[in-house]
Amino acid sequence: MHQVSDASPALQRAWRQRGALACLLWPLSLLMGLLVRLRRGLYAARILPSGHPGVPVIVVGNVVAGGAGKTPVVMAVVRHLQARGWRPGVVSRGYGRSSTDCRAVLPDSPPSAAGDEPLLIARQCKVPVFVASQRLEAAQALRQSHPDIDIIVCDDGLQHLALARNIEVCVFNNDGVGNGWLLPAGPLREPWPRPVDLVVHAGTAPKGGRAPCFAMQRSLAPTAVRADGSQVPLHQLQTQPLLALAGIARPGDFFALLQQSGLEPQRTLALPDHYDYDSWQRPSDKPYTLICTEKDAAKLWRLHPDALAVPLQVEIAPGFFEALDAKLAALGSLSSRS
Repeated sequence: MHQVSDASPALQRAWRQRGALACLLWPLSLLMGLLVRLRRGLYAARILPSGHPGVPVIVVGNVVAGGAGKTPVVMAVVRHLQARGWRPGVVSRGYGRSSTDCRAVLPDSPPSAAGDEPLLIARQCKVPVFVASQRLEAAQALRQSHPDIDIIVCDDGLQHLALARNIEVCVFNNDGVGNGWLLPAGPLREPWPRPVDLVVHAGTAPKGGRAPCFAMQRSLAPTAVRADGSQVPLHQLQTQPLLALAGIARPGDFFALLQQSGLEPQRTLALPDHYDYDSWQRPSDKPYTLICTEKDAAKLWRLHPDALAVPLQVEIAPGFFEALDAKLAALGSLSSRS
């Protein structure tokens, strides 16, 4: 299944309700549903093969096209596992990268080759990260290179059924399931509800499904960071002319969080998800202070090391981690923790 992250604003608006445009596209969504059921059936019948890397696999993904805040949840899960004594590794497809091979993502890897989100995870969590178009290939390469790894977290891949998994975590943003229709009439990649183990949501919990739901609160850190690691408290930026940039699936969310933190950028620039910034020109009409997400910073810092990145903080209801630990303990012989 392909990621759909650069839908037009008009289409995103249409996905929130069953209006004229959504109804016009609805027949195509029926075809989408047929393909989803067929594909899932082929995997269930083992006509399409899947494989397991031999250690517990947690997939953090979503059923909604575009950004749902998966990567911050992945990082929170990884840090929790580390605190519990696990030795986690992370696999990802690495959306937006120019390379197509299976490779390790190192803290100094070029964003264009590694993907911005895997690079962010590698830098912030300091765990082995591998990317490949086939997540199973990435998981196998990770285990071969790091035989001490005893659990794998997959960033995205809820629909990537070639990688067998033990626990599925489904993440929803503030829009929930939107109008509840499949692509292209709605935002859903596959019908909801569908079986998952745990649900993490911003805003109202999605209706349907039997999985326990846990609220997620997102906020910005109180300080921004430069490429050299120096930090600036956000309150010191309130009098500076700010240009806020966001090359993410939902740039408006970042701009809104800046306002909630007391900052009012003079200009905001929403760019396509995974934007590489190679062709971007800094405005010359005013000495703007550039402010961006951590995901953007990996690429923006190459040309503008003075840009300020504001880390996103995610707080998930504590019961989520208790439920996750219980799921891991129930895996039995595959799990090395109790």
